[in-house]
Amino acid sequence: MFETLMLLVVPTVGFRLLGALGLSRFATWRSSATHGLAVLLLFTGSAHFVPDSVTIMPSHDDLVAMVPPFVPAPSLMIYITGVLELLGAIGLVITRTRPAAGLGLAVLFVLLVPANIYAAVENIPLNGDPATPLWFRLPEQVVYVVVALWAALPVRHGRVPKPADATSPGATEADRRFGVRN
Repeated sequence: MFETLMLLVVPTVGFRLLGALGLSRFATWRSSATHGLAVLLLFTGSAHFVPDSVTIMPSHDDLVAMVPPFVPAPSLMIYITGVLELLGAIGLVITRTRPAAGLGLAVLFVLLVPANIYAAVENIPLNGDPATPLWFRLPEQVVYVVVALWAALPVRHGRVPKPADATSPGATEADRRFGVRN
C-alpha cells in the first residue's frame, strides 16, 4: 500500500541530501520533491506498458482493470495516461517546462481519481496485492496533486542586494572608483 508513496518520499529525501552536500539543483525541498515526483512518474508511467508476464510491478492489464466502466477504450486510455506520465516526468526535470508539466500533471492526477475510487470500491488487486483502501488512496492522490502544483509555481529568486554607496563603510574599492550610489 505504501510502495507508490515511497517512490515519491525516498527519492525526495535522497535528492535533498544531495542538495545538503552541495548539489545546487536539489538545494530546496521544492526542487527535491519535484524531482522525486519525476522518479515516481517514471515507475508508474512505465507500468502502463509492462506485459502481464512481468511480476515485479503492476502490468498494463492490472491498470486496465482499474478503469471504470464508463471510460471508453480502457486499454488505449492506459497507454495514453502512461505516455502523459512519462512526458510529465521529463517536463518536471526541465526547468523551462516545469510549470506546464506541473499543471498538466495536477489535472491528470485529478482525472485519475475516478479510477482510484473504482479500484478501491471494487477491490481490484494490483499486481496480485489487495486493493489499496480508499482512506489511503484519496489522500495519496491529494499529495501528488499538491506536489505537482508546488512544482508548477514560479521560482522566486533571492533578493539582489543593493550596491553599496561609494561613501559607505561597506563600499568596495570598485564602488569608490566608479562612484556607485544607492
